[in-house]
This record gives sequence, structure tokens and C-alpha cells, in this order.
Amino acid sequence: MPNPPGPGRKRPTIRDVARVAGVSYATVSRVLNGRDWVSPEAVRLVRDAIARTGYTTNPHARSLATGRSGSVAFLLTEPQHLLFEDPNFAVLVRGVAQALSEREQTLILMIAATGQERDRAVSYLSGGHVDGVLLVSPHSGDPLPGQLVRADVPIVACGRVLGYEQTISSVAADDRTGARSAVEHLIAAGCRRIATITGPQDTSGGVDRLHGYTDALTANGLPVEPARIAHADWSRESGEAAMRTLLRQAPDLDAVFAASDAIAAGTLPALRDAGRQVPRDVRVVGFDDSGLAATLDPPLTTVRHPLDRISEEMVRLLADVIAGRSPVSITVPTTLVVRGSSPA
Repeated sequence: MPNPPGPGRKRPTIRDVARVAGVSYATVSRVLNGRDWVSPEAVRLVRDAIARTGYTTNPHARSLATGRSGSVAFLLTEPQHLLFEDPNFAVLVRGVAQALSEREQTLILMIAATGQERDRAVSYLSGGHVDGVLLVSPHSGDPLPGQLVRADVPIVACGRVLGYEQTISSVAADDRTGARSAVEHLIAAGCRRIATITGPQDTSGGVDRLHGYTDALTANGLPVEPARIAHADWSRESGEAAMRTLLRQAPDLDAVFAASDAIAAGTLPALRDAGRQVPRDVRVVGFDDSGLAATLDPPLTTVRHPLDRISEEMVRLLADVIAGRSPVSITVPTTLVVRGSSPA
């Protein structure tokens, strides 16, 4: 049984582990840091000695020795309320935390939606307090990505950072193809007056999903009507407001492609208030396949956004960036999930 230190008892050191294992201090250090050139027998002896002594690593000492903090920042550039209202961010945080835990790294959650929050974030992140940054929902025109690049902070973004595609690594769903598949599903169901509610047009996801919508209409000989396009900010409230705008601008619409499940959820009360039944009068398709989609009435047909895989790839890619590898972009495929809001 290990003998953890109690009151007045000295914490076991690497030298204690080396003495109990019968190996050198350098061998124990190599095992603890995952280095090569250690025999399987030496690894077994060191691990057994760690268990017997109750030795635990000192994070501060390891940081001084390696130049690494052992922590990674999850930096969200959206208002704080969206962290709790949009299920995508919760899924992404959970996936990233799990992937970092497997690498024995700590997650630090940061929000930088305002200028003051951004300044504090840049000061903290450029001060060497974290090994790297997972940048979530970056907006074009935001100075923060450029400030972090100039401070030489390792970054991986969830979605492309518009204007920094060659300097910041990213992992993204195939938003354009996924959106096109959603609209083509509506066309195959007989819809011809298809509207869309976009995400923010200063984000890669918002831009690419709108492009997928127009791609599908054009490929099928249908007009792209400005009156059938409204904009939102990923939230349910903005989706409801945009749906009411569409009903005024294009009252003959027979389908809506919403750029997120939260936006799609907002369309449903607006359609009900207008006396439109889903899917009999208007079909609705979302994007994300978050936990929200299956709970709506009717359950939402949507494009599955593979956030679990994206979170794993972001953490893996950040390790590569920290190690000095060149920026790369990874695109993850999406799939359409058909439910009651737009049956097959």
C-alpha cells in the first residue's frame, strides 16, 4: 500500500522512487516524462516504486523543468449566455476536456466576447500560462486571432478563421456539403420555395452553410430569392425573430433550412403562431444534431455535426502545433438525420 504524506511527513521525491526501484534518478525521470530508451523491466520497477511510495508529480516543478504549463485554454468568442444555451458548446467542452484528460492536461475555460474580455484573454494567454489555445467560434474582423498569432501562442480553431487559413490550424465540419444535403432533401420532398435562416456571416460556418443552400438551389434550377434569406446569431431567440421576418417577406415559403438546431427550434413557435403546421405546411431542417433536435415537437430533421470527433481532432492537432508542426486544416464529413419535421 502507498504511504502518502501526512501532517509533518515529507512528500516522497523522485530520489525516493529511484531508491525503492533500485534504478537511477535519470531512469525515473525518463519514465515520468515518457521518454524512450527505458527497458520494460525498468518501467515496471519504477511504476511499482511509485505505487509503494505514494509519489505524485509536482506540477509546478514539472512546469519549470519542461517549460510547459500542462494546461490548455478553451477560448469562446461568443457571449457567455450562449455557452449555456447552445448545446453545441457544451458538447465541445465535454469532448475537449475528455481528450485533454487522457493526455493529463488541464482545461481552462475562457470567454472573450467583449473588448475588455478580449484584452484580458490576450494578456493572460500570451503570458505563458497555457501551452496552447482551442479557439471556438472565431469571427472575421476580430483582432484577437491576430494578436495571439503575433504573440506566438499555439492555436487550433473550431472552424476556419477567416483571413487566417494559412496561419491558424483548424478543424471543421463539412458545413457546405452538409447544408447542401439538407436543402436537397427538401427539394426531393417536393419543396420549391425554400427559405433559409443563416448563422453569423462573419463566421466560416455561417458563410459555408449559406453557400450550401445556394449551391443546392442553383444545381436544381431554383431561384435564390433574397426575400427568402434571413440572418440570425445561432440562438433560438434570433431564429424566432428571423422566422417572423421570413413569414412577412415570403409568406408562400414551404420549407426552411436553419443553420443550427437552436435557430430551427426558434422557427417552430413562429410557424405555430402563423397557423403553419410542421411538416404539413412547412418543412424544417436544422444543422447540428445536438441533444435538442430529438426533443423538439416535431423531432427535428438535421445535419449531424460530428463534434465528438472534432474535439478529439482539435486536441490532437494542438499537440502537433505545440511541437512546431506547420498549420493544417481538417474537414470532417457530416450526415443527414431524418426525423418528423421533414420526413423522407
